[in-house]
Amino acid sequence: MKKQLENSIIKTYRKDIWSKFMKALREYALIQSDDVIAVCISGGKDSMLMAKCFAILSRFTEVPFTVKYIVMDPGYKQENLEKIKSNAKKLEIPIEIFSTQIFETVEKIDKNPCYLCARMRRGYLYNYAQKLGCNKIALGHHYDDVIETNLMNIFYAGEIRTMMPKLHSQNFKGMELIRPLYLVKEDAIIRWKEWNDLDFLECACRFTEENDSNLKEQTSKRKEIKDLIKKYKEINPYLDSNIFHSMANVNISKVLSYYDEEKEVNFLDTYDSKES
Repeated sequence: MKKQLENSIIKTYRKDIWSKFMKALREYALIQSDDVIAVCISGGKDSMLMAKCFAILSRFTEVPFTVKYIVMDPGYKQENLEKIKSNAKKLEIPIEIFSTQIFETVEKIDKNPCYLCARMRRGYLYNYAQKLGCNKIALGHHYDDVIETNLMNIFYAGEIRTMMPKLHSQNFKGMELIRPLYLVKEDAIIRWKEWNDLDFLECACRFTEENDSNLKEQTSKRKEIKDLIKKYKEINPYLDSNIFHSMANVNISKVLSYYDEEKEVNFLDTYDSKES
């Protein structure tokens, strides 16, 4: 099983997964010598694949670094926790589980419980990773997450902002967040999962479990954006890559205003000085 799983990543899906994983590490300088990286595993397909990629890389890399595979239990049902343990065993990932009471806290909140849950999860992960001596946490966001976030920010926040491949933590000094699957498309992850006949958690959120999960999925903003991209890719097959690369091809002289760290810069501020 181990050989099949590893071969499926570095051979069968080398072009779509392994090469893209390695390219992101290089292109965005995600790993440096002597890093101690907390690979954060939620139990879903993305974080599990990321963990396996790190497990392979750690054996062959010329850049010395340490990996710790951590699973935060925010209050999962026991069967979901057992599924995470079972999949980690199949993938031969030595996970370390720590418990929190996030679900119990968030279920008392009426307004924006998902936002609060995400914020709390991130804080707990940073805190636990730092206690383990880590200087980075790795999350399993992929290429599709990035382009969907780009459009969601335009459609629902009225701003141009992307999901960055790495970030310095504002609240945990010396800590960084990295996204090694930044260039890996979700379709490739799904094909890898199905090739190996693996069954990962889809969503273990207590709110989803206690409600009509299909209804929640259908009405979610991210699902709406995902469907929109799929629809228009039938017209323009390069749509997703154009959305992705647009965030690296910003022409500042052709925007009305932008934020320069702490202040807003308006095109009128320099308009007259550019008169020819």
